[in-house]
Amino acid sequence: MDKDILRELEKRLGPLHARQRLGIERDHEAQVFGQGLIFFNLENASLAPSIIEGALKLSGLYWRARRNAERVTVRQHELKFSALPGSFDGYTILHISDMHVEMSEAAMEHLIKIVHGMSYDLCVLTGDYRAKTFGPFDAALRGVEKVRAYLRPPIFGVLGNHDTVQMVPALEAMGIRMLLNECEVLARGGERIHLAGIDDAHFYRVDNIEKAASQIPSDEFSILLSHTPEIYRQAAHANFNLMLCGHTHGGQLCLPGSIPIKLEAVLPRRMGAGVWEYGDMIGYTSRGAGSSVVPVRLNCPPEITLHRLRRG
Repeated sequence: MDKDILRELEKRLGPLHARQRLGIERDHEAQVFGQGLIFFNLENASLAPSIIEGALKLSGLYWRARRNAERVTVRQHELKFSALPGSFDGYTILHISDMHVEMSEAAMEHLIKIVHGMSYDLCVLTGDYRAKTFGPFDAALRGVEKVRAYLRPPIFGVLGNHDTVQMVPALEAMGIRMLLNECEVLARGGERIHLAGIDDAHFYRVDNIEKAASQIPSDEFSILLSHTPEIYRQAAHANFNLMLCGHTHGGQLCLPGSIPIKLEAVLPRRMGAGVWEYGDMIGYTSRGAGSSVVPVRLNCPPEITLHRLRRG
């Protein structure tokens, strides 16, 4: 553990929170290597890439799937809210998720070309900057820094299940404000909305929606950033108007019609990608800009999203 990173985390989170968060990561990393409780995750299985690549090659789809993974697309949506303050009508959010920057350099180069010069009011990153769920993270930070150079502030982010909290000081030094069960106020034209973000709820289970939402008045518009959509019930009952998330990759390998073969999340399939609703909350699950395990995609193109908020 780098002592400088530890000092920064203790200042950022407080000594107790920093020790707890790092301890949880160490426990999970031990499980990856067969220590402690039995734990299995496809992303950490050493044979998984070979099995997936072999199956795609046998089917004749491998090179097509590789090319698909490099072609990041831009999706645009208008989302309407009666509670949205008038000053934020037309407010545009660039949403990027699941870059896994070391997995496909070609995909990240395409991403940079797309975002360069793009117009938006706010950029949000919903986690999984790193390719693996354990081990070194310097290459991931270098990759994020390359993309960050072409993004316009303000930029906010949350951690995903592939990310270590040790990345936070470097990410914030790049100008990415990381929300770790925290909330920020965004002001415009004398009015305001609230942007909250939670720590990873899928792998480390260190999310705290109550803390993130504690300072938000019940009658004011609020957005929640979460890596995974799996906490949709808690978010809706905490009165968030909009939740932006990722994690699922939309299935990454899908049948025709974008029907996922498998989703790495426990939730209704309609929430696996795109716009959905639960109660009074609108949600959006990004298919992600990168790929996991192997840089391949079928019937599920990688994406970044422009969300335009409308009052109505």
